[in-house]
Amino acid sequence: MLIVGILTWWYGNGIMQRVQIIFERFLSTLDYFSPGLLVATWFAPFRQISAGRVRGGFGVAWRAFIDRLVSRMIGGLIRTTLLIASIVVLAFHALIGLVEIVGWIVLPLIPFVGIGLAVFGWTPSWI
Repeated sequence: MLIVGILTWWYGNGIMQRVQIIFERFLSTLDYFSPGLLVATWFAPFRQISAGRVRGGFGVAWRAFIDRLVSRMIGGLIRTTLLIASIVVLAFHALIGLVEIVGWIVLPLIPFVGIGLAVFGWTPSWI
């Protein structure tokens, strides 16, 4: 009866708790990188305090234009790099979560596989 109770929890509430933990970890990583915010501000000026209009002659306006352009290029480059990193990390988390779920499902079956292999006389080749 104990084994039935354990297996009932393992394949019932246990697997649901595991999926919830994996999903929360994925959402935490998604919140950490904030790809939606990165896309929304993709080419916004990067750490530029004076990105507004300037008063002055052509030289001052030209310099402000170049400053904003360079700042936007740097912001775009950094945000693109962060977006690529977030895609890689989120894909890694999804893959690890999938392996974790498959492992959770298969883990209780491993002793039975070992017993079956021992009954049939199979031994690893490295022994």
